[in-house]
Amino acid sequence: MLDYPSLAALAAVVREGGFERAAAALGVTPSAVSQRVRGLEERLGAVLVMRGQPPVPTEAGAKLCAHAERVRLLEGELAAQLPGIAGRGERSESRVTLRIAVNADSLGSWFLPAAARFAERTGALLDLVLDDEEHTAGRLRSGEVLAAVTTDPAPVQGCRTVALGALRYAATASPDFVRRHFPRGVDAEAITRAPMLRFDRRDGLQARWAGEILGAAALDAPVHWVPSTQGFVDGALAGLGWGMNPLPLVADHLGSGRLVELVPERRLGVALHWQAARIGARLLDMLSGEVMAAARANLREGQTGAG
Repeated sequence: MLDYPSLAALAAVVREGGFERAAAALGVTPSAVSQRVRGLEERLGAVLVMRGQPPVPTEAGAKLCAHAERVRLLEGELAAQLPGIAGRGERSESRVTLRIAVNADSLGSWFLPAAARFAERTGALLDLVLDDEEHTAGRLRSGEVLAAVTTDPAPVQGCRTVALGALRYAATASPDFVRRHFPRGVDAEAITRAPMLRFDRRDGLQARWAGEILGAAALDAPVHWVPSTQGFVDGALAGLGWGMNPLPLVADHLGSGRLVELVPERRLGVALHWQAARIGARLLDMLSGEVMAAARANLREGQTGAG
């Protein structure tokens, strides 16, 4: 049988991003967390976490963390129904918290209303982990989260996958920016000279649009780094640069003329999926239902790519 206090310590180290933070979350000392993790590694004969900033689980550690988070959710649901069984020694949360990975554009455009409806219905709490949509599935594999919005359709082991639809993006800029940087129109040559917005080093959406719509072989343009979904919209409005913005966030601005599309109606779709652990947890199933309902209302079914 697994030593669950030690397993909880390991999961807290990964979830909280350090031994001291894990200790604070569990209400014990950092040395107690370290001893539990070390003892678990000795009993299993394997390194479970690479000590660093932040600590990173090994393959074996990730599997144990995933198991621990699932047990944590199920025990939390049970404690909510039977308060007398809740632990009294170490710190225990009075309400269940679900840790979910989601990309910034989904969080800023369609996901939060689903989260709010779920929280109102259940009283549960959410711990939302932000990551690029191409990397959120990795959070599931590492055991950090119980579910994720991701572009990866391949099911993570122990999870079920549901296609959500495509989040549509428009290449937008202010009218003044377009007049200054594209006086002869938007083409493959001009796009390499105009400043663009990028979320981070993994953001390739601008280059993808330029390649698919304009035929630009490479997009080696000046870059403003703006690591914020709302900042992308505000940067475009201010004339800082052009960028790919989720259509739900800029539709009103396009309608009023505050923003314009570089090439009208030539947009990109990013297909999103919902991956959630198969554990039969009532709360996770309810959250999945709210997420899928929000996706049906806000995302385009089966439409990806340019168009």
